[in-house]
Amino acid sequence: MSRLRRRNNDTSIQLTPMIDVMTVLLAVFMVTTPMMTTGIDLNLPRAGASAMTGHDHAIQISVDKNGNYYLSETQLTRDEIVKRAIAMRGENPQLTITISGDTSADYGAVMSMMGKLKDAGFQKVGLRTQPE
Repeated sequence: MSRLRRRNNDTSIQLTPMIDVMTVLLAVFMVTTPMMTTGIDLNLPRAGASAMTGHDHAIQISVDKNGNYYLSETQLTRDEIVKRAIAMRGENPQLTITISGDTSADYGAVMSMMGKLKDAGFQKVGLRTQPE
């Protein structure tokens, strides 16, 4: 005797669990993305409405109120930062650099960094400000 079994072929996809997971992932990314900013805490000078924000640049250099130089969050000397920037330019010839200077920072320290980068051949060097 042979028995014939009928299989219940339910080929529909349940979308509700997938939508729940995607909603949770979206919420997590929306909450964590603003906290992923890098760099040190600076009081940036205020400029016009079309101020340079520096969010889309490859290298972020900061000068704090004591005249210390930072590449992202790592404190380095001015010459070490220039050497690292030159090494990064080998991978990306169109490299853009943004310098963020605290409002209390020595103007000479900020311009010294900018001058060293220009002397090293960087054409796209800008100053980051905070919009008014």
